Amino acid sequence: MTSSTIIQETNAIYETGLALMAYFYCSFTAKSKQDIRGLLTSLIAQLCAKSDPCYDIIYKLYSKHNAGSQQPGDDTLIRCLKDMLQLPEQPIIYLIVDALDECPNTGIVSSREQVLKLLQELVSLRISNLRICLTSRPEADIIDDVVSLASHTISLHDQCGQKEDIAKYITAVVHSDRYMRRWRAEDKELVINTLSGNAHGM
Repeated sequence: MTSSTIIQETNAIYETGLALMAYFYCSFTAKSKQDIRGLLTSLIAQLCAKSDPCYDIIYKLYSKHNAGSQQPGDDTLIRCLKDMLQLPEQPIIYLIVDALDECPNTGIVSSREQVLKLLQELVSLRISNLRICLTSRPEADIIDDVVSLASHTISLHDQCGQKEDIAKYITAVVHSDRYMRRWRAEDKELVINTLSGNAHGM
């Protein structure tokens, strides 16, 4: 199951009125999508757009900060998100954080560490109607922090079907490319085997 499939299925539940959903894609192409502030502002904005009680919380924060003329700190935004998630009588809330590995892992306290710390804090709240879905390449620091927290983990990298799909895709490209299809059969085979073997499920 890919992240897009998860989003589609979760969105279908949201459209029935039985759930709230907020999605954040960590993109290496946009700095605002690589750090905890980008994550917080996106999740908060999505929740308050879909829930009147959540909107009330953000409106109070907006008023407290001089109608938005002052920017709240990250700690304040974290508290705001936690307050939204802990509201009583809310439906199931799905938070989807996609491609965490694209958050930088450099610096004294990296953006990735900050996001992981936030996720750990949210899990520790033990909110009965909260569901968190995290997707990432299997990088060591993420595995170390997340596996102990997760109730379910799925690795696509070692799945036979995933490897077969990658090999089929590479084969199709090699045989359809106007330049590569002129190559000798053994050269095509070498490229297909090498790329498929080095894809590591991605």
